[in-house]
Amino acid sequence: MKLVVQIPCYNEAETIAETIKQVPRKISGIDEVLVLVIDDASEDGTGEIAKKSGADLVVRLKERSGLARAFMVGMEKALKMGAEVLVNTDGDNQYPGEEIPRLIEPIIKGEAEVVVGERRLRELKGYSWFRFFLQRLGSWFVEVLSGVEVKDAASGFRAFSREAGLRLSVLGEFSYTIESLIEAGRNGWRIGWVPVRVNPQPGRRSRLYRNLGEYLIRSVETMIRTYSRYEPLRVFLTIGIIIFLCGFGIGVWFLYYYFTVGGRGHIQILILSAVLMIIGFQTGLIGLLADLIAGNRKLLEELIYRIRRLEHQTPDQKL
Repeated sequence: MKLVVQIPCYNEAETIAETIKQVPRKISGIDEVLVLVIDDASEDGTGEIAKKSGADLVVRLKERSGLARAFMVGMEKALKMGAEVLVNTDGDNQYPGEEIPRLIEPIIKGEAEVVVGERRLRELKGYSWFRFFLQRLGSWFVEVLSGVEVKDAASGFRAFSREAGLRLSVLGEFSYTIESLIEAGRNGWRIGWVPVRVNPQPGRRSRLYRNLGEYLIRSVETMIRTYSRYEPLRVFLTIGIIIFLCGFGIGVWFLYYYFTVGGRGHIQILILSAVLMIIGFQTGLIGLLADLIAGNRKLLEELIYRIRRLEHQTPDQKL
């Protein structure tokens, strides 16, 4: 069984060598361990350092594409390398390599298709209660949208079976963490959680976002967009019903006002009521259309999966 540990990174010259060094090359149940580094157009020589530090393959993107894109490039390359188990970790050495054997154990035993490392954030000194609250709130929201238990939605320390890797499709540009969890949950994949230790990183600034506000906005955007892709009828129908009821309520109020007091001079309220009800009805129709498109999307996903499976056949499968 072959394991490929992929490390998408951007400007991680100071930590990439140690990250690669900590990846265990001998793991029980694994015949071969390979390290794949995806250099997202770093400007500090991260790719060159990774080569010198023992990475088996370094893929350098010509221009910065974002974490989600680098992640998917790595998944495709790992599958081509014959990976039967794929592990994704960060280039900042946040996740100790010694935790990898525990992370992949549920996949080796056939107990899960996706395993996420649940960070022990409470053990980190300097990790504020406010950030911990936001992390728990975000994980709860992703749990509601995905329909499965979610303990740490933002953790990037993950393991995938080959089957999950072949089926995974991350379309966003910001991050893969939230989108892949909602996709896994909505497709019925078995998800496992393993508590893992994290290395403290005092004073480190994120390469992914400029401030907490940007992170929150883009995360919520990802949640809504991804959920809408899988449940468009529910999303648009809910919005349509709310708008329609607002218009209906205004209309009822106008009729009550008209028959009790007299509605002269308030015709604009009646027009607003009619416009809102029409918009609500049309939004519901958009939901029906989107639901039909979602059906076609499922067929396309299955087609893409079969094409990937043919492209990334291992020698044993070709026989």
